[in-house]
Amino acid sequence: MIIGGGRDDLTSDKLFEFIESVWGLFRSLTGEGVRHTLLKAKEYLPQLELFEVPTGTKCWDWEIPKEWVFRSAQVIRVSDGAVVLDASVNNLHVINYSQPVNLILTLDELQNHLISHPSIPDAIPYRTSYYNTSWGFCISENQRKTLQPGLYSVTIDSEFIDGAMTFGQVYIPGRVTSEILFTTYICHPMMANNELSGPAIALGLAGHLLKSQNYYSYRILFVPETIGSLYFLSKNLQYLKSKLVAGYVLTCLGDDQSWNYMPSRTGITLSDKVAKRTLEELGIEYIENSFSDRGSDERQYCSPNVNLPVCSVMRSKYGSYKEYHTSKDDLTYISREGLHKSLKYFKHLISNFENYKIPIASLFGEPMLSKRNLRNSVGGGDLTVDEKHISDLLAYADGTNDTVELARILNISIEKIESLTNFLLSHNLVRLV
Repeated sequence: MIIGGGRDDLTSDKLFEFIESVWGLFRSLTGEGVRHTLLKAKEYLPQLELFEVPTGTKCWDWEIPKEWVFRSAQVIRVSDGAVVLDASVNNLHVINYSQPVNLILTLDELQNHLISHPSIPDAIPYRTSYYNTSWGFCISENQRKTLQPGLYSVTIDSEFIDGAMTFGQVYIPGRVTSEILFTTYICHPMMANNELSGPAIALGLAGHLLKSQNYYSYRILFVPETIGSLYFLSKNLQYLKSKLVAGYVLTCLGDDQSWNYMPSRTGITLSDKVAKRTLEELGIEYIENSFSDRGSDERQYCSPNVNLPVCSVMRSKYGSYKEYHTSKDDLTYISREGLHKSLKYFKHLISNFENYKIPIASLFGEPMLSKRNLRNSVGGGDLTVDEKHISDLLAYADGTNDTVELARILNISIEKIESLTNFLLSHNLVRLV
């Protein structure tokens, strides 16, 4: 059954299914792995539009690199023909964007082109060479120690062409053109939490939004990290400055361990306020990080001359868990439960935005609530909970406190503030800024 043009009810099971279906694709900044990943996402989200940006396109100080066409990579021991490394077994084995090579090397020569991770000896690290002419292989430290002196045949079958960078976008219009952005990346090979959990949650949110009548418009981006965001910003900055209410980078959302909040550069945007309030409303304990520890596309959205209200809420933060950027960040590191909780969090965050208002009292002085049957006409007793909430909201409704701040002051949910505000609107006791 199709609802809103996408798959009915993108549950955590469906999102995990998507992750499994694209797990083995060889993703990079460019190329067929990215295209196939986006085409698979489009099966879950038919509204997803795909775009191709030609090689050489300028993005401020950067430009879209040549498209990397990768076919195979192997290291073979010459003495007995044993295959030592094969990127078809694990595509982390080859450094992403490696140049083509076809050489016979001694072990000492080969070692100069090998990268391992001594602190996680059984893990294959992930490395790239997007903007430098280089080549190499990644190998576990344990396997590296087993290599014997001798000759090794090294081949990388790849080429660089004038092609394109591919990205995806879905725009879901609301009652107003002011919009909220969710952005995720689709360029890392064979990493589950750091890579595929973000696109999976983005699909889940898109399915949720397409079934809703939304006040705000929503834009969901699937881009290669850094260069994709830079391209999008370079073409749309003035529009975003006029329309963007809030934005979030979706990454590292599949595990079921810690929660982390990465603020915007200023830490005081509406994105920051709603992110933290949503965590608190759901009773989630979280680590508040410093923007100095940034590491994903918030670097681009929050750079000084861009200065957009974008932050991030993650599970285990990139760079903070030992499996990060290694073969250990696999399908066993994430879970359906982890995806479910992350999806629940962002659905609640969307609800908080949809309930966002700034009320201001309509009358001078404290209104007489008893004549409106909003307070017991017999004075002297304690106020009921609802009477206290009404009185407190009116006391703080000065046109500067929004629903997020009122929820914090009154220590109740944003949803409850929305209900109280609508109630007071019906009695003409507040109006909206």
